[in-house]
Amino acid sequence: MVANALDANAPTPDEATSPADNGVDVIGKLDRSHKGDPAPTVLFDDPNGVKTTLASFSGKPFVLNLWATWCGPCKIEMPALDKIAAEGKLPVVAVSQDLNGAADVKPYFAAAKFKALKAYLDPKLGFSEALGNPSLPTTILYDATGREVWRMTGGMDWTSPTARALLGEAG
Repeated sequence: MVANALDANAPTPDEATSPADNGVDVIGKLDRSHKGDPAPTVLFDDPNGVKTTLASFSGKPFVLNLWATWCGPCKIEMPALDKIAAEGKLPVVAVSQDLNGAADVKPYFAAAKFKALKAYLDPKLGFSEALGNPSLPTTILYDATGREVWRMTGGMDWTSPTARALLGEAG
């Protein structure tokens, strides 16, 4: 499993909600108000262009990341998400919110040379609508039953101690 312990000097995940001069490693805002909500049933395209839903990831915890190639914070956090995905302990479903879909995403992924992230596409922006039009990036942790644990709006270093503790909540 992903590490569950925080660094002794780091704030708890609930306290770490903005970058500050005190070295907090979280940039985004943690939201637990949707805890227990089922994953949206939105149809989106898998890396092979086949329609799928988040239900195909049920049975184990997973991370949903909504991002776009035009989103600076999204692109900054993608290498850390790739590292988490490469560890193989927690699947990361990175779903692009680019209106041009594969035309924008494929060249970006090719240039970035991610080792484990796959390019999922949401051409109709169904996740945006289903999740209340969140800012990008938005990252949501789902448990093995497809229920939301928390969501983070804004970029984050997903390899940081605070992020590791949050990801450890997957169970």
